[in-house]
Amino acid sequence: MRRPGHPPLKGAARLAVAACLAALAHPAAAGLTPKDLSGVALAPPPDARAPLDAAFTSAADGRRLSLGEAMNGRPTLLMPLDYACRNVCDPMLAVAGAALAATGLEPGTDYRLVTLGFNPRAEADKARTMVAEQLGSGPVLDRAVVLVGAPGPVAAVTRALGYAYAYDRDTDSYAHPAGALVLAGDGRVARALSPLAMTARDLRLALVEAGEGRVGSLSDRLVLLCYGYDPQTGIYTPLIRRILTVAGLATVLAIAGLILWLQRRAGRARPL
Repeated sequence: MRRPGHPPLKGAARLAVAACLAALAHPAAAGLTPKDLSGVALAPPPDARAPLDAAFTSAADGRRLSLGEAMNGRPTLLMPLDYACRNVCDPMLAVAGAALAATGLEPGTDYRLVTLGFNPRAEADKARTMVAEQLGSGPVLDRAVVLVGAPGPVAAVTRALGYAYAYDRDTDSYAHPAGALVLAGDGRVARALSPLAMTARDLRLALVEAGEGRVGSLSDRLVLLCYGYDPQTGIYTPLIRRILTVAGLATVLAIAGLILWLQRRAGRARPL
């Protein structure tokens, strides 16, 4: 099992940012310069790792808990969100929730879904309402950890993970990447994904890969041998050369087995 990698999500991240700004339809970016917007991106640095000791508040019950406690050592889909954003964050969370429900993995046991609010004016009640509306009823919502917190800990996490956003004072809104991160249980960035293009297959493979053999089935790990993560698109694509190699090896072994079987059969049929 290979260790999770974390190449920057260059192409997909830029597309996600473009989708975000287009959905905001000009007014939200009214006070931001092109230089401001050029820094809005999801680009995890090499060896990126989330600070697990960063402390937040659970929007569900007001408990103080660290990011590490929220993750509980499990592969985690971490989604930085503006809980007041109705243009991009709403559909982004809805798509992610549907994909998680379709993975077949057990929320809370196989993985954690953690949302992290970066808008300090979106308080716990707004966070609860937004997440509940987009995830609907069911296990994914029941086991989701919805975090709010002070600007310091939020900035520590987003900065460490290469998630950059910009505040527009003119419209009191944020330009931000429509991106999410799959973290290994120890906080390492395993994958950066675009939730607007997220599928159950890609999300399952990312969580299985981040689980390093502790999540998913043998068939998942076999699929990972023939599929590779494409950082330009943020999805898993077939590795044609590897598939052909595996298929060729299987063919050779099958032919060798057939020849051996025919030789043994001929030997038994030979008269004494």
